[in-house]
Amino acid sequence: MCLIAFAYQQHPEYSLIMVANRDEFYARPTLDMHFWEDHPNVLAGIDLEQRGTWLGVNKSGKLAAVTNFRDGKNTETNLKSRGFLTRRFLTEELPAKTYLQELDTHGNLYGGFNLLLGDRTGIYYCSNKGATTHQIKPGIYGLSNAYLDSRWPKAEQAKHTLATIIKTNFSIASLASVLHCEHQARDEELPDTGISYEWEKQLSACFINIDGYGTRATSVLLQKHSGETQVAEFRFNPSGKVSEEHFTFFMDKIGSMPQ
Repeated sequence: MCLIAFAYQQHPEYSLIMVANRDEFYARPTLDMHFWEDHPNVLAGIDLEQRGTWLGVNKSGKLAAVTNFRDGKNTETNLKSRGFLTRRFLTEELPAKTYLQELDTHGNLYGGFNLLLGDRTGIYYCSNKGATTHQIKPGIYGLSNAYLDSRWPKAEQAKHTLATIIKTNFSIASLASVLHCEHQARDEELPDTGISYEWEKQLSACFINIDGYGTRATSVLLQKHSGETQVAEFRFNPSGKVSEEHFTFFMDKIGSMPQ
């Protein structure tokens, strides 16, 4: 994932509202979001190049989402794929806190990442780029390719648009539209992540569609206080939206047993 906005315990009906864009090269082979045959409680897509995933849930009350931490000045190679972080958490019976303790010592084996993990004790954030691992308090958040709630233009825009929409009689489609803005940031607002000005400018939009690379999917997740959960995936190619799929099911509530 490259952009995530979510509202945690900010709505009378929904305990979690999340919208996320996956930006990737169009040629990279991918399986769409589905319930996995070998792990039937896991709903997620699969990156066929590394066999990991960018966002998914497990009916046992787990959530995992990852973004890369963009650092064009760091050219380290032979690092593990970030998609393994989410895949392992979703498929193994590890509490979030235990998993995060492991990453405190092994996180440097992966490419730069931001990781959101949820289980019945709450939602947590960690990064292997120096941020403090912590449990997330109720609120509305934006996450892109820097630390959680960094003041990147598109993360701020997504966060504020989500805050506005959830005050209305919203729909799955209107939530997805939170991340569909193609407006690029002004030059003076651009972050400096060590890549070229041209790339920095093009990647500053919430929704990206440039030569060979762009927003491949927008995912929407809604969980009611009862545990009823809706997940939708809207899929794109360079010409626009190609398909969408919706799932409704019950799962253990994320944050149902706060510590």
